[in-house]
Amino acid sequence: MGKYSTGTKWETLASYCRARKVGPHIYTAGTTSVDDDGNVVGVGDMAAQFNKCLDRIEKALQHFGASLNDVVRTRVYLTRMELFEDYAKEHGRRFKGIEPVNTMVEVSALVHPDMLIEVEVDAYLKQ
Repeated sequence: MGKYSTGTKWETLASYCRARKVGPHIYTAGTTSVDDDGNVVGVGDMAAQFNKCLDRIEKALQHFGASLNDVVRTRVYLTRMELFEDYAKEHGRRFKGIEPVNTMVEVSALVHPDMLIEVEVDAYLKQ
């Protein structure tokens, strides 16, 4: 079993890690669109925020030798359903040919009011 942490104050405060590998399975924590300093990236732009989330997730997967190609499930939380199509187009582009199982729900809020989306994935790494 292994874990990947980025060292943010939130990981320490809430006692969690960015990703964990258990056998061939990799699970990522809910990931938002923030830079290394915790600033929201892509304010008002669903596509930009989704792509920043996936870039951060991809870095965690790479820590374990995996990539987006190994993702089997995505879970997506949107704060504005009217921006669904912007998210969906990017999900389709980033996961073209991979086609993970997907759950998408609308939530009333995320931890910061400028955050439009939070993403988590499960991946399976063939050994």
